[in-house]
Amino acid sequence: MNKNILASLAIVLFLFAGCSKRTLVIKQSGISSHKTQIDNTWANETNVNENVDISDLENNMTVTDAAAVTENTSQTKMERITFPVAEYRHLSRTGKGTVKGTIYLKDAYEKAIPGKATRLYLNPITSYSKQWYNESYLGGYKMQKADNRLFNYLRFTASDNEGKFSFYGVPSGRYYLIGTVKCGSECGYSVPKSIRIATQVSVTGNQIIEKSLTRLVD
Repeated sequence: MNKNILASLAIVLFLFAGCSKRTLVIKQSGISSHKTQIDNTWANETNVNENVDISDLENNMTVTDAAAVTENTSQTKMERITFPVAEYRHLSRTGKGTVKGTIYLKDAYEKAIPGKATRLYLNPITSYSKQWYNESYLGGYKMQKADNRLFNYLRFTASDNEGKFSFYGVPSGRYYLIGTVKCGSECGYSVPKSIRIATQVSVTGNQIIEKSLTRLVD
């Protein structure tokens, strides 16, 4: 009789242990799954950080620009003016305009080299962005990191494999249209370069503005 009771108790304990083990496995799996989702948030953070230094020419210079900057490597980065909060506060945040076109380079034979799958952005023209355009884009000087508030006013898009791009819902105003074209041997470079191109564009109401973004290869 005692043996039967002991055998029954052993079976009960075995089944209980098995159930407990399965419960722990399921719980651990849940924790693991949740942790994976948290770890994957770095992808979104990377996209944000990618925008941080877009207003500088540090990694987007032609061969000529690079040579000029090399001569002044001891210089510190140019200080930006104070972010003009009042100017940006008066900018429209919604709109119905469209800006579209093609981004490409032209070689000495007028051959078009498209900017494939590259990022472009519209930067509202203010005293803050004018400093970047005049001193960094035209002048070739490196500048300090842009104020993070600027990125609330930029509009981004990407080109297709033919270099075609479109911005929709653009508010009325004046903008710098900016993008880069990566080019290597087809531009005569031994090492691939990212060449930045910028121009001005104006949008009013529901206008559809067609604007090519191009420049000659140095």
